[in-house]
Amino acid sequence: MKLLWKFNLVLLLVFAVGLVTTGVVCRRLLQQNAKAEIMENARIMMEAAVAVRAYTATQIRPLLETQMKYSFLPQSVPAYSANAYFGQLQKAFPDYSYKEATLNPTNPVNRATDWESDIIEEFRKTRDKVEIIGERDTPNGRVLYMARPMKVSSMACLTCHDTVEGAPKTMVDKYGTANGFGWKLNDIVTAQIVSVPMQVAVQRARGVFFTFMLSLAAVFALFIVAINLLMIFLVIRPVNKLSSMASSVSLGNSDITEFPTMGQDEIGELSLSFNRMGRSLVEAMKLLRT
Repeated sequence: MKLLWKFNLVLLLVFAVGLVTTGVVCRRLLQQNAKAEIMENARIMMEAAVAVRAYTATQIRPLLETQMKYSFLPQSVPAYSANAYFGQLQKAFPDYSYKEATLNPTNPVNRATDWESDIIEEFRKTRDKVEIIGERDTPNGRVLYMARPMKVSSMACLTCHDTVEGAPKTMVDKYGTANGFGWKLNDIVTAQIVSVPMQVAVQRARGVFFTFMLSLAAVFALFIVAINLLMIFLVIRPVNKLSSMASSVSLGNSDITEFPTMGQDEIGELSLSFNRMGRSLVEAMKLLRT
């Protein structure tokens, strides 16, 4: 096997190992960054919901207390405000969602589905758990969800959700008496759940990964070409010429020109040594003839 082929095989082996190792590390890092980006989006959505609820409870609800005596206004309910806010957001970002999933809600829109009920039950079993993060498949693709428990933390909540008789008449007239009652103080009946699509961030990470790997492969291909050119012009060709001249001398041909020496590298030193050997051989042949 030629020296150049051996050299290229070693380079290709190093390239393959390096490409696979780099690909594994790079893919893992990009996936971690994509998931961190998705989780950051989920946390921003969750904090936005908390902010909207606090604004409604502290600034909007007190302004509507008088009107609430005559007609129930859902705008005074923090959950309604948060859902309305994200309803507007979904017009621009339809794959993002927010829900205050409730086991026994006043408004049927907030009723928890099976998987949401499982999350609420998990919070009820492990009361010190403050957050659950997971992934699930949907018709629109895989999403990351973040859930936080909502506890009945004050008697003000029970004003509307304890008994039908104690609830505001305007609320009962609007939603009826079938749902949203029987809540207990410090009970967990609701979970705030935000869902963020993973497809965009994952596709972006995948695009970066393929671009990086193709760029790395292109750089290494150029590196191999450059190394081959250097090997051919600086090593292979001079060595082949020296080999041809040595073969000619070994066959008894002493009428050879000296090999041109270029540079002070190993090939140059080899050329000088070969030229000295040639001159010595010629002198030796002359002595033998005399």
